[in-house]
Amino acid sequence: MTQQEPKNLLTPIGAIALIVGIVIGAGIFKTPSMVAGVTGDVGWVIVVWVVGALVSLMGALCYAELCTAYPHAGGDYHFLYRAFGRHISFLYAWSRATVINPGSIALLAFVFGDYFGQVWSLGTYSNAIWAYTIVILLTAINVLGVNASARLQMFLTVFEVLGLVAVIVAGFVVPTHPTADSTPFFSSTPPLAMLGLALVFVLLTFGGWNESAYVSAELKGTSSTMVRVIVISMLTLTAIYLLVNIALINGLGLKGLADSKTAASDLIGLAFGPWAQKALGVFVAIAALTSINATMVVGARSSFAIGRDWKTLRALGHWQGERGSPTHAYLFQTLISLALITLGTQESDGFSAMVEFTAPVFWGFLCLVGASLFWLRIRDPQRAKPFKVPLYPLTPALFCLACAYLTYSSIGYAMSQNAIHVSVLLLFSGSVVLAFIHWREK
Repeated sequence: MTQQEPKNLLTPIGAIALIVGIVIGAGIFKTPSMVAGVTGDVGWVIVVWVVGALVSLMGALCYAELCTAYPHAGGDYHFLYRAFGRHISFLYAWSRATVINPGSIALLAFVFGDYFGQVWSLGTYSNAIWAYTIVILLTAINVLGVNASARLQMFLTVFEVLGLVAVIVAGFVVPTHPTADSTPFFSSTPPLAMLGLALVFVLLTFGGWNESAYVSAELKGTSSTMVRVIVISMLTLTAIYLLVNIALINGLGLKGLADSKTAASDLIGLAFGPWAQKALGVFVAIAALTSINATMVVGARSSFAIGRDWKTLRALGHWQGERGSPTHAYLFQTLISLALITLGTQESDGFSAMVEFTAPVFWGFLCLVGASLFWLRIRDPQRAKPFKVPLYPLTPALFCLACAYLTYSSIGYAMSQNAIHVSVLLLFSGSVVLAFIHWREK
């Protein structure tokens, strides 16, 4: 039987809709206040969001080349394996399993708790209780093998977009805040490290472009079509995110935005009343639910892949066939996520704590993925490349430099908050586990 290959059935408009749907998540309801607080200037807020869009665009173009040249379900794990071998790829997979994916689940759970706690408060620790509850509930659903259909996912994405439209409208219904137009742009310049931190938050909101690049294998048209799809998608997302930020600044003022943990909800309340504020809490909760579920599904399968590739970790490679679920991988992922939520509750803002924890590891390895494009072009020059990144080597070089700078900025910030030791400990644990595996399997 011949192996089935992806067919070019996806239209450019369908691809744009898919990419926009993947990228838009709960982060846009949370990160604008953090970016405003870090930059302290309206001009720099806009600059950071535009730069974040450009970095995401460069990264998406790099991933499009890697995905079309080396199509594999392992994604980044496979690219690093092909470029740098088993050891580096294992450390990346271990980091995904213990830092990146559980940290992403935990920070999204905090977003859910922040907003749903306004709809249904459970007391002093309402946010944390809701965060624990939603992680446990979604894990149970996934272990049972219950998967959302494509139509349900589309329905939930429409809810997210409607929530953003409501925020944009509210920003121009509420009378302009006195500080929104009184302070000139670029009246102050934040330190370079703080701009890097703001960019980390922005790129978190643009997160998902690395998954979106996989549509290149099924897109109708030529390589130039893929470039147009990626550029139009990023321009669309940039326009939406800038409009949301302008609306929030217009309605709340820069300081009001920076001081709010639920800025979008506060703005909606000012414009349309308490009932609308609670309604938006439901919208954001739905956005967080879809993002958490998608992260759980992808993350558990990453852990499952480690279990299949390494005999010592074969317990993670257990697949419950009748349910279609990597049960052990789900439970492993959830235990770490719950531990991180517990860690986050000890901080003033659980969401920020999770960003401090995950960002250094994520951007460090993403820099390596960018470098793998250079290395694979040198090592495998005869490989067919249906899509080549434009302006090579400038585009991937700028992407790698941006990732290196973001790694530096996030490490510096995490150290200032005494948060880096947890990431380092889990990365070190990966080296220990790798050494143990070599001893066990030799």
